[in-house]
Amino acid sequence: MTSAPGLAITGITGTVGGLVARELAKANIELRLLARTPAKAPELPGAVVLRCDYADRALSESSLEGVETLFMVSGRENEHRLDEHKAFIDSAREAGVRQIVYTSFMGAAPDAVFTLARDHFHTEEHIKASGLGYTFLRDCLYLDFLEPFGGPDGIIRGPADDGRVAAVAQADVARSAAAVLRDPKAHAQTAYTLTGPEALTLAEAADVISSVRGRPFTFHNETVDEAYESRKKWDAPPWQYDAWVSTYTAIAAGELAEVTNDVERLTGRRPVSLAELLAG
Repeated sequence: MTSAPGLAITGITGTVGGLVARELAKANIELRLLARTPAKAPELPGAVVLRCDYADRALSESSLEGVETLFMVSGRENEHRLDEHKAFIDSAREAGVRQIVYTSFMGAAPDAVFTLARDHFHTEEHIKASGLGYTFLRDCLYLDFLEPFGGPDGIIRGPADDGRVAAVAQADVARSAAAVLRDPKAHAQTAYTLTGPEALTLAEAADVISSVRGRPFTFHNETVDEAYESRKKWDAPPWQYDAWVSTYTAIAAGELAEVTNDVERLTGRRPVSLAELLAG
């Protein structure tokens, strides 16, 4: 495996990982693309595709052999995700990886209102404890998700009150990650909080969507109890309901409202707004 490129990218069949890989490939950077299903990986010049699974220690160590820098996209949401993250980080250390660039979440903390942000905090702590170099990209909520939150009836429902969210476009996250990965040592032992250019209430976001799309789009402020009840139409485990509802209560608590200039610092360009994203 040591002949494979020393920059490894995970999450390549997803949006952010795929965008990062394409951005770096355009710059003629050789990549090692890691995927659970290699057949789904994009075909990129100068890229080597290897099978990898966060929970499989032996497979991960083999696929990471010879890697200098690892772009680690957080794993699929499941009740064992933190354990899978820790196993993969341990594999990276054993394989000799020097630095991990990890997609974390804004306000990652052990007591974060958004329940999944707690997993991100503990992942960050495990990376620090590993002794590896690190860069944390703490993304705000994805701007791309605001319209889909409204569903087919065009109503965003959740207990967000009049809290604000500085949501960031996935493309801006990818551009920021690519900038770090072009010179990872320059960003070692650093955390960036990636946001959009504005913090909107969900009512304001709905107004923007309605204006751009030319159709009704609104926000309905549920109570917490109403939010849990309305999501029972989807069969899900308790931790998933908690994650869904706490996305909105974190907005209400003001934990996603800070606007930073980290995207522009890293990429040299202002992050896109919701209106710009929708306009395409």
